[in-house]
Amino acid sequence: MFAVFRNARKAACAAAVAISSFALVACEPVSLSTGPTINTSKPVPVALLVPRGSANQSDGVIARNLENAARMAIADLNGVQIDLRIYDSAANPTTAANVATRAVNEGARIILGPVYAEAANAAGLAAAQRGVNVLAFSNNTAIAGGNVYILGPTFDNTARRLARYAASQGKPDLLVVSGDDPAGQAGRDAINRAASQSNATVAGSVSYQLSQQGVINSIPVIRDTAAQRGADAVFMTATTAGALPLLTQLLPEAGVRSENYQYIGLTRWDIPQQTLQLPGVQGGWFAIPDPQKAQVFRERYTATYGTPPLPIAGLAFDGIAAIGALVAAGNSEALTGAALTQGAGFQGTGGVFRLRPDGTNDRGLAVATIQDKKVVIIDPAPQSFAGAGF
Repeated sequence: MFAVFRNARKAACAAAVAISSFALVACEPVSLSTGPTINTSKPVPVALLVPRGSANQSDGVIARNLENAARMAIADLNGVQIDLRIYDSAANPTTAANVATRAVNEGARIILGPVYAEAANAAGLAAAQRGVNVLAFSNNTAIAGGNVYILGPTFDNTARRLARYAASQGKPDLLVVSGDDPAGQAGRDAINRAASQSNATVAGSVSYQLSQQGVINSIPVIRDTAAQRGADAVFMTATTAGALPLLTQLLPEAGVRSENYQYIGLTRWDIPQQTLQLPGVQGGWFAIPDPQKAQVFRERYTATYGTPPLPIAGLAFDGIAAIGALVAAGNSEALTGAALTQGAGFQGTGGVFRLRPDGTNDRGLAVATIQDKKVVIIDPAPQSFAGAGF
């Protein structure tokens, strides 16, 4: 299903280029393969697509957070002028495509957003016809590619960080434990890719049905597979709101104890905070954004707007920060694909990050554990892409 998004956009982009390239070049300087040129001496029109207008009340809160964070980032851009234009996409693909088209027609040189994958894909299709790049707030890698870059944290990025760290700590043989739902399967695949790109190996894989009985039934299979395959670590895709509490309770009772197997989590184990109280998560490894930089952003946003930010708010700040850093260099091709994917990356609310040519991203993450019901950093987030951690 998700692959269809990417293929459809690429086909539509090719058709749009074949039909309208002469008209576009005649109207304005656009490089269809990489993105539009800009005049860095004038305010750069940036469209921000937010999910305001949907039937879901929480989308209005998300929209407000994204807009607040974007404006906060603009205030930091010394000497760079951003003409931020807000468009309500209503969390709807059709609306997102329509407002993306309107934004480009009104002069937007790059689009930030939307949030949801189908809406971001639709906006990407619309913007591709004019050679405009889209920095979406989605974390769905299936829509990445072409003119769409995703800013959201990805399973692949987290899996790479943790697989490499596990190998460096003498825990290279990973038993992957995943739910049979789409998220679990995507997480399993990400861990498999990460192992192939590091010194880690996948010793085995166990899938469980996403239900209480499904988890219970999987416990002896996990125990036996871990022992038979010589696993060093149990790498789980489960979330704190899903199977993680039950897994980390039942596995030690079945003999898969943390003294013999390192528990690793693909998702964050520190949210919500009450998860830290669970006996089974003590000593487990997971990855988080640079905690110091994340805290600075949270405190500043709270002081500015009176309420703490949603986690997604940082993505809007990051998008503006990246655009501002590129425009500051004074290059008319600052918003092309080649510029957006420059290897040095950018400094964001959770640390260093960069966009990859395939539309996904790399983010500098810290490796954390839980000791005495508190989060402890055991390997700091890298400060650049030349350092350890990548």
